[in-house]
Amino acid sequence: MMVMTAKVDFKKVMLALTAVAALVLALILLFGGEQQPDTATAAPVMSSNDSRVKFLTDFGWDVTTSPVESGQVKIPEEVSEVFDRYNKLQQGQGYDLSKFAGKNVMRYVYKINNYPGTTEPVYATLLVYKNQIIGGDVTDTAAKGHIRGFKMPEGMTTPTESSTTLPTQ
Repeated sequence: MMVMTAKVDFKKVMLALTAVAALVLALILLFGGEQQPDTATAAPVMSSNDSRVKFLTDFGWDVTTSPVESGQVKIPEEVSEVFDRYNKLQQGQGYDLSKFAGKNVMRYVYKINNYPGTTEPVYATLLVYKNQIIGGDVTDTAAKGHIRGFKMPEGMTTPTESSTTLPTQ
């Protein structure tokens, strides 16, 4: 039986490991790590409450200046009938939640103050991932209320205009 021994210089091993770690870190920083999924729309950066409120007011909504609710939600990994219906609404406004399956996202809910002809609260929900809107909706909580996209429907008038009737659906 033959036995071989080698003398290893601990300082050289540590130097080599440090060099490899520095190279890996440099590659991560150079290529940006995890790629963020693209959305169909050029989503504005939503890093502040003011930017989220402005996003909603750009659609014509008068909303509370701070969210009535916020927290993380997880986009389902497995598609269900309910998710599929909701994602079709998102796709209709240029988003696709299936690209974010399994991801935790922030959910911000704002009360809409100018939804005409309602007696029950109406809320706008924004889904935000890495400071970009990836989806959301406007929900009328009345018994016969609807969930719709962000855009104020054509023909819908606000209480400040001459008519406050809702269009027929």
